Amino acid sequence: MIRDICKDEAFLSQKAQPATPDDLSVGQDLLDTLTHHKEECVGMAANMIGANKRIIVFDNEGVYQVMYNPEIVKKSGPYETEEGCLSLTGTRPAKRWKSIKVRWQNEKFQERVKTFTGWTAQIIQHELDHCQGIVI
Repeated sequence: MIRDICKDEAFLSQKAQPATPDDLSVGQDLLDTLTHHKEECVGMAANMIGANKRIIVFDNEGVYQVMYNPEIVKKSGPYETEEGCLSLTGTRPAKRWKSIKVRWQNEKFQERVKTFTGWTAQIIQHELDHCQGIVI
């Protein structure tokens, strides 16, 4: 289901709760909502659609990927950039890492680990900030 985009900074500033198998529908709603906004958005976190859960979805080189309970376990190559967000107006400065190793659970709640670089890594970091209640 396509959900409305949350713009309430007080809600967006809350740290997300861990996702469980009961939250699979939130992951699907995130996919549907990102697909709907694909012209102006490359990633979303669950709090952007009003769900305080640790779930993100992003464009992984042309294929949308959902991560449940993602966390960065290794990072390298810091740099400064500017980013925008559907939940916010304009762009804001952000510190990012060129390479990140992420541990997450897939839709079957099986653990996965992978290293992401470049633009994909930047998208993931932006969405993980949302999960931590960090508003860029």
